[in-house]
Amino acid sequence: MFGRRSPEVPPEPPADGTPAPGQGKGRPTPTRKEAEAARKQALKVPKDPKEARKAARERDRQARAANRAALVAGDERALPARDRGPVRGYTRDFIDSRFTLAEYFIFIALVVLLIGLVPNPALQSMVSFIWFALIMIVALDTAFILWRLNRALRQRFPEKSERKGALLYGTLRTLQLRRFRLPPARVKRGQQPPEPTR
Repeated sequence: MFGRRSPEVPPEPPADGTPAPGQGKGRPTPTRKEAEAARKQALKVPKDPKEARKAARERDRQARAANRAALVAGDERALPARDRGPVRGYTRDFIDSRFTLAEYFIFIALVVLLIGLVPNPALQSMVSFIWFALIMIVALDTAFILWRLNRALRQRFPEKSERKGALLYGTLRTLQLRRFRLPPARVKRGQQPPEPTR
């Protein structure tokens, strides 16, 4: 009862370095300068300027590769600003669901030009006629598709500001080969494009 008390042993601090309840953190709060220095150190930037540039190029390359992989996968979050939004998504689906002559224009034009190299005056005059006829057919086909696209966009997006740039975007999409389009096509040819979700 009146015996000697054993001396109180202070509790051991936790192993993970967190302060015990009722105690301070045991160190002063770092200044902004110190915190920024610690963040820079975490990046492990080499001191040698040549090595630092090489490391920065490698980081940029990895970031571009990750963005491209996400773009090819069709991840909406990874799309560039020009491809984002329901209007652009519907425009892509509308163009991708149709067969367009414009996407094959370069190949057809190349064949026509190669035929024009044949040293035959009659054939060369015929090639000129075919060339102008081809341009007219592609222009009319593209204009008809864009007219239908504009009509569909007006029905689904009545606000004019939402549709800004959509026809030019659709025109550029028609000029690309379907298999090389980015973001990749989500609908098959002949398939009705899905209704846009806002």
